[in-house]
Amino acid sequence: MPSPLFADHPADRPPERDTVESLITQARRLRGDLDAVRRESAADPGLAADPQLRWQRALCDLAVHHLDDLGGHLDQLREGLPAESADEAGPEAGSAPAAEESAPPERGSLLRRVGSAEWNLLTDEVSWSNELFAMFGRAPSDGPLTLDELPSLVHADDQEGLATMVTDCLVDGRPIDGEFRIVRPDASLRTVHMVGEPVLDADGSTACMWAVLRDVSELRRSQQAVRETRDSLHRERHIAQTEHRLAVELQEAVLPPWRGSLRFPQGGPVALDLAGRYLPSGTRALVGGGWYDALQLPDGTTLLSVGDLTGHGATATSGMAMVLGALRGMAVAGHHPGPLMCFLNQLLDTAAQPALGSALCGRFDPAARTLEWSQAGHPAPLLFRGGTGRALDPPEGVLLGATSGAVYTQHTEQLEPGDLLVLHTDGLVPRRTHGADALHEGTERLLSLAPRFATARSAQDSVRIVVEEFGGTEREDDACVLVARVGD
Repeated sequence: MPSPLFADHPADRPPERDTVESLITQARRLRGDLDAVRRESAADPGLAADPQLRWQRALCDLAVHHLDDLGGHLDQLREGLPAESADEAGPEAGSAPAAEESAPPERGSLLRRVGSAEWNLLTDEVSWSNELFAMFGRAPSDGPLTLDELPSLVHADDQEGLATMVTDCLVDGRPIDGEFRIVRPDASLRTVHMVGEPVLDADGSTACMWAVLRDVSELRRSQQAVRETRDSLHRERHIAQTEHRLAVELQEAVLPPWRGSLRFPQGGPVALDLAGRYLPSGTRALVGGGWYDALQLPDGTTLLSVGDLTGHGATATSGMAMVLGALRGMAVAGHHPGPLMCFLNQLLDTAAQPALGSALCGRFDPAARTLEWSQAGHPAPLLFRGGTGRALDPPEGVLLGATSGAVYTQHTEQLEPGDLLVLHTDGLVPRRTHGADALHEGTERLLSLAPRFATARSAQDSVRIVVEEFGGTEREDDACVLVARVGD
């Protein structure tokens, strides 16, 4: 505590007791509200890996330390100086057992974390409060440390900084305000914040130096936790942004580059008028593994496919790129839809990163006007003819990657001039319902568009009709639609 030599500094008028009580009440109310927030953030232990939740918890812990310190200071301000001075206290005042000394200071116990010291340069006397002995893990019977002995308990990396502060105070009369780490006898490390200033004699020379030291170890640990969670959150956001960019770039590189109508075969008597569209999810950051594709094959037939792999991000889009590349290659090699689905299932089942996916693959023969198609747990194509529509009867087929050795059959549908085929993934409608009910809802809404499809002049016009119906929907997943119109 300050020396009597400091009497030339007039004391401030103590605050009114009612004012202090009001401040204490407000601090306790804030502390209670903060505890409620902490309980809410810890309600679900399964969310511990969430970086945003970790950030909130770290900030709450840091705020708790500040409020505990504030509450301790206000309590001390209300109570005034302790009833017993260091010299009047009993021998047990600063000699806690070794096990208790090595434990972190009790949160909110201000007197255990704040101590005072005075070094008299004229008489070489040193005075420490009992709290300072406890802070340094030193028994009062061992006596206080002189300024020359103090560095012996200071961390080697901080000794030079402490020496500079003390020298500036004693020689240049500068106030002390800095931190250093102490290594206690039990090898535990504490961070101490010291403030103080020189006390001058009548000649203006430094007569003694007094200081107040505060154990801020818990506070600094909380601040470090906040910094680490903030940095972790920034890193994870950067990684997420990078993965999203890669997913978008990969998707754009793999999906068909055409956006308007496309005719296969080129210049043939019977052609398919094709158009497709990718519809993003309501959360644009969730780029999925959906695709649509059309490819003219060497034998003059046309490959039509849509599908969707589970998951989002770069993993899903890279898996989609692998599946779509394999599908194209096997179709060019002459494999028909049924066997082709078997190969795709084997590919996903044995991949380094197994995944599940639904897919539909069709092969249109312009000479016979037939569609040979197969599916793997995917919505069936919708056929629109004469102003009405229906779903084609699906052949046997389970999700890709669901089981080894799955069997996939194929059906053949005879088409007529002017027929319209709509192939789509199951993300068109919001998932208010699940499973077959969700698929039924999407199918019914698409079939209700039959009168509008009948008046459409091209496949591109039909895609616009689908987008008008479903494009504004807040989907939980992205979706793809492919429209094929049989020419005359």
